[in-house]
Parts: sequence; C-alpha cells; structure tokens
Amino acid sequence: MNDFAPLSTARRWALGAGDKPPASVGRFELKKLLGRGAQATVWLAQDPRLQREVAIKLMRPVDEQDASVIEQWLREARHVSRLAHPFIVPVFEADVEGAQPYIVFEYVPGKTLAEHLAQQGRCTPHDAVALMVDVLDGLQAAHQAGIVHRDLKPSNIMIDAQRHGRVMDFGMAAPVHDTPDPQRTGGTPAYLAPEAAGGEAPTPAMDVYSAALVLVEMLSGRPLIHQKDAWQALYRVANEPLNLPDDLGTGVDDNLRAILQRAMARDPAQRYPAAGDFRDALRAWAAPVSAPTAASNATLDFLLRRMRHKSDFPALSDSVARIQRVADSEDDSISDLTHEILKDVALTNKLLRLVNSVHYAHAARGTISTVSRAVSLVGFNAVRNMALSLVLLDHMQDKAVASQMREEFLRAMMAGSVASELCGPGQGAEEAFIGAMFQNLGRMLCEFYFPEEARQVRSMVASGRVEGGEESAAQQVLGLGFEDLGVGVARVWGLPESLQRCMRKPLGSPSQRGPEHGAERLRWVAMAGNEVASALLVTPPAQLEASLEQIGTRYARTLDWSASDIAEATLRARRKLVALAEALDLHVASGTPAARLLKLPSAAGEVAAPEDALTPHELRAGGGDPVPVVLASQAGGDVSVAQVNEVLAAGIQDITNAMVESFQLNDVLRMILETMFRALGFRRMVFCLREARTDMLTGRFGLGEGSEAAARALRVPLSAQGDLFAAVCLRGADTLINDATEPRMQARLPQWYRSGLNAPSFLLLPLQLKGQTFALIYADQATPGGIVVDDKALGLLRTLRNQAVMAFRQAG
Repeated sequence: MNDFAPLSTARRWALGAGDKPPASVGRFELKKLLGRGAQATVWLAQDPRLQREVAIKLMRPVDEQDASVIEQWLREARHVSRLAHPFIVPVFEADVEGAQPYIVFEYVPGKTLAEHLAQQGRCTPHDAVALMVDVLDGLQAAHQAGIVHRDLKPSNIMIDAQRHGRVMDFGMAAPVHDTPDPQRTGGTPAYLAPEAAGGEAPTPAMDVYSAALVLVEMLSGRPLIHQKDAWQALYRVANEPLNLPDDLGTGVDDNLRAILQRAMARDPAQRYPAAGDFRDALRAWAAPVSAPTAASNATLDFLLRRMRHKSDFPALSDSVARIQRVADSEDDSISDLTHEILKDVALTNKLLRLVNSVHYAHAARGTISTVSRAVSLVGFNAVRNMALSLVLLDHMQDKAVASQMREEFLRAMMAGSVASELCGPGQGAEEAFIGAMFQNLGRMLCEFYFPEEARQVRSMVASGRVEGGEESAAQQVLGLGFEDLGVGVARVWGLPESLQRCMRKPLGSPSQRGPEHGAERLRWVAMAGNEVASALLVTPPAQLEASLEQIGTRYARTLDWSASDIAEATLRARRKLVALAEALDLHVASGTPAARLLKLPSAAGEVAAPEDALTPHELRAGGGDPVPVVLASQAGGDVSVAQVNEVLAAGIQDITNAMVESFQLNDVLRMILETMFRALGFRRMVFCLREARTDMLTGRFGLGEGSEAAARALRVPLSAQGDLFAAVCLRGADTLINDATEPRMQARLPQWYRSGLNAPSFLLLPLQLKGQTFALIYADQATPGGIVVDDKALGLLRTLRNQAVMAFRQAG
C-alpha cells in the first residue's frame, strides 16, 4: 500500500532511510538535527504559534494496525506531561500522525551528560554529586507522581547553562507497579536494574539503580557496563554482580563508596527506598563534618606548609584558635573572651568601631567604649564571630594584593550582612553572618597566600576554559577546591563542626518543596547571601535589579520569604555594608567591581549625581597623595601635623567626658565645631540641620569670619537634582573641594552658594542616621587648596562627626 501520510518523509528519516530531512512535523518547523538514537531522532524546532524554540523527538513509526500500542504510549506521555519540576525537562505536547509518534518538549541549551563526559572526561566528586543531586530531586518528583523513568542514562540528562542536571526523555516511562511484561524490558541495557532486565513491574528502585550507575560513570569516566552488544550487556546485568572500579578519582572516600554500593545493590530491598533518600545521602556526604580523605589531606598539608612560610599565618592560626577555645568553654566567660581580644590592640580598636557602626547601633544608646560592654550588649556569640572575621582582616594585609583582598573582604562581608538579614531576629542571624562570610574563606586564603595561583584561577574562569566554574579551576590549579581548602583550614583552627558544615554550599538548586529548617536552612541562607554578593560585584548596573529579582524568586520557597522581602533585606544589608566599611576604613577605587558593593541604589524619584564628578573629591583614608607636613593655622602661622592631631584628639576626649554626664546638645555640637575650627584653621564653619517640613538642610550656627551670614545663606534642598551639595548628602560621602573656581566645578555649584558664599575651597561632612543625611558640617578657606587633611586627621574628624551623631541619638 502506498504511504500518502503527511509524515512519510519524517517516518523514513526516523528509520534512517530518508535522503533529506523533513521540513516540519505538525505545526512545528524542524531546524536542526540534535541527535540520533536507535529508537528516535531529536530535532531543534520552531513553534510558530507560540514563537519559541522547542525540541522534538521523532519516535520510530509503529504498526498502524496496533492501535493499543499508540494509545498506551499517548496515555503515558500525557501522564509525564503533568510533571512540573525545575530538574525535569517538561513535555509540551505529544501526538501521532500517520503512525508517527512524536513528543515536543522544552529546548534546553547546553549539552547532555554523555557529551560532557566525552569531551571532558570524568567529573570531580563534588561536581558529579551536585549534578546527581539535581537528577535525583527530579526523579523523586516523578516517583511521587507515580512515574518511573526506566531509561536513565547520560544521554537523557541535560546540563543547562547554570550547570544543573535536568532529566529528560520520559518516552520509556511507566506507571509505578505497572503490569509486569517479560517481553518489555525497556531502557538501555547498560543502565538497567537486574529486576528490570527480568521484566518485573516498574518501581522507583529501578531508577535509583540506574542513577547509581550514571554517578559511577561520572566519577570514573567510563560506563560500568561497557559491552556494546545489547545481549552481552543484558547477560551481565541479569547474572553478574557489579563491583565499583578501584579508580573513582581523587576525593572519593569510603563513605561515598558505601553510598554507591547501597544504591546499586542487586536486591532492590537493600537499596535506598526512594530517590529522595539517595539524594539526601549524597547531600550529607558533600557537607561532611568528618575528617577528609588521605589524598585531600596530603594536598591540604602541602598547602598549609606553604602558608606557614609566611610569618603571619602561624599568628593568624593562633589568634583564631585562642578565640575559638574561649567560645568552646562551658561557661562562655565574658571576661575570658574580653581578655583574649584585648591582647590585640588593633583587633580591639576595630571591634569597637564595628560595634559602634550602624550594623549594631540598635544595641545601645551611646558609644560602646569597652569590649566587656560590647559583649554584654551585643552578645557573646556576636562578638566572638566579629572577632574571628576581624582577625582575618587584620592578619591578611599585603600591599601587593591589597586591592583584590579588599574586594574579597567586602564580598564576604556583604554575603554575611545579607544572610544575617535573611535570618531575622532570633533565627541564628549571627551564625548566618559568620557562615556566609566563611564560605569565602578558601578563596580569601588563596588570594592572600597564593596570589599567582589565584590569578590563574580567575583567568581560567573568565576565559571559560574550564567547566564547573571556580571550584573546578581551583581543583586544577591547587589540587584542592576553594571549599575544601577553607573547610580544611577551619578544621585545623578547631572551628565548630556546625560552622564547617555551613561553609559547604548545599548541592542543587533551592528546594521547591517548602522551607528548610535548622542547620540546613542556615546553609541555604549563607548560599543566598553569597549569590547576592556575587551579583552585586559582577552584574552591570543596568541588569542588577533583574538579577537580584531572579535570586529572590529562586530562594523564596526554601527560605519562606517572598521575593520582595528578600529584596528589602538585601537593601538593608547594602546600607549596613557601607557603614561597616566606613567603620573599618575599607575603601576601594571608584570604577572597580568592589565599588559596586558600596554604591547604594537611588531611591525612587532621585537622580544621583554623576559618579565621575564627585568621586575624586571624596576623602579616603590611605588612598591619597602624601600631604604637606605643615598646615595653615587660623592666625596665619604654621602648625605641624602632630599639633593638628593633638588638638583634635584632645577635643575628642573633652567631648567624650562631657557626654558621660548629662549634657545640652547644642553645647556638644559647638564643642565639636570649635575643635575642628581650632585644629585646622578654617576661615569659617557652619552646622546645618534638616527641616522636616521643607526637607532642606539649613544653617543653624557657625564660627569664624562671616559665619552668621554663611549660616543664613546655607540652604541645601535634599531633593535637588544636579546640586553638588544635595548629591554629597545623598551619598553620605565626606568631600573636599580643593578648587571650586574651576569651570566644571562652578557648573555643579548651586546658585544660592555662588551668590551667598562662593568659597574657593570647602569641606563637607554629612551626618547620617539609618542611612539618611540629617545634618551637615561645612568648613571653608579663602584660597584654593587651603584645606589639607592627612589620614590621621581625617580619622579624627570622622570621630568628631560621629560624636555629633551619637549626641543626637542620646538626646533623643
């Protein structure tokens, strides 16, 4: 009988007899052959109705007289089409035309696991386990829906652009406990479970077995059953017990071998009862709290020996270990922790500056001036965790890699701040903060102790020469992934097992089953914090909002927060990071990726000033040119830098003493201005305060020549656009304009300033509460370049400014 069916060309092509490809199937336009198997061909196609690319699988034609076969296939295809899971490639349609069955499913750009293994060889253990966790998550969803895949193999697993494993091709799928059929084994012989080869009813245990064989292949680089002849492969499956290869790659320990042995047990009753149990066992292995393998131990020992050649590493290790020993003591003695911190003067000063920053401003009214008070007000664990992070900051300083190290610290602190916000009060916020920070420990250690290797890792990742991202690149360069390096050093330091576990990123994507709880939730929170930090660091500004929204949506169910709540928590964390960086004097060059972390988004309706216009005038500690040793005084004489700093320091002490007792706010503010005025010899100074009714900063009082008129003239509208003064207040940036007579600078000065004050050089010190400017200290000089501030004086000026902020807080 002649074949006039519309799909006769497609049928011949599917059977391998066609001399040219078909142009279409149904309404779908076939564009490119993606793959050919014994039973089907897979095509990239265009859906003209929905204007999207799809993948179409053309099955082998069936006997037109056997309607029951087609009906059974369609029934199973409909069942599979109801599966919805991020790690299952969804089926869009299934149909039969002219006895030619075809399936339409989502087109996933990427490559199959089979292609990946053919091109790159075996996977690292953590990469292999991460992919299999995704696959098992998808299989668990299918099993819960009553579907067994029955043909899991590398060619039926897609690796998408985010390196997640996605199960596809449920063409051989069958309902759980379907009627046994000895004549219908289904699947590919090399990956069949023994009972499937015997035609027993489909069960989830069959997919568990197949998944174990796939994981073995990822680790060894070759199939466990490698006979090409189908009958030989079936004979081995049905009659021979399978043993694990001796060589499964560096990093595969006895625990992982035991998991694999159980998953591929010949007796289904001895296997994991569900794909979810196999998945959970792999997750637990990937975040161990036990000792590492001998191979990884040898690599870690080698790297530790290299680190110990730098004199600061033993000191760093000793500091961390001492602080941790106090934390591990049964009584959690405040005095013991205080004593350990006070042994290190630099650490003490940084910690006090940190607890007095916006991040912990809610803990106390007034300045926290002692470590003991910090512990009692902020909490034992909070101070312990801050001390651990600051120890890293203090010891890992090196001018050769200073810029990169600042970027790494800011990234880690941003991750910690976001994680802390995502926990909420009383939900382990401090543990989340330190856990998210320490997820970056391996990278920070490599950046500091092995800068050449760190550059090589960054270069490999940037060039795309290595699949698997940063961890795989580190594995190739160091012989150990960043995660393993960080956890290994944490173990040497004696950090708690809970923290070591949190340093291991959870595998797979955030769960869609509902919120995680306990220690596992902390790991997801820490991972979310790091994803946000990385997005802020590398995403172009125009794409940042969309990128953050995607992260919020992805983690919403796992963390039980809405995407909008996650966005708000991220904004709070960004504001806190700016305050934390200022408290720790962490400054970065403008235009660098790290600068993005310290740039707050503009509020709705606000137009930020061009960054290149004001950034060069921001005052930064440690980043400027050498300053002259002589400063001009008010009286026209000369005073040394030491004298300037002495006057400032004495004023700070007087103001501190005044604030201990009851005080009048105006008196303290006048003392602050007088100290600055005397020390730096300004021509005049004005203190401005925000008016709530007009949203404008207005001059209240001043010192020096013409200060009363200047106070009347100073009126800074905070909502102004393009106004230099308003832009400085919006950014909260201490700014020195050394030559305001330049034409470009004159164009940025508002008319009220040019007509009322018009000083050739001036200094602006904004005062902020909760990230909003509420006051401003203005000072000027009569000549261009007349104001010179060195690093020490800048720090003292900021201390005086912060005393003014604290005075407002204490005054209520």
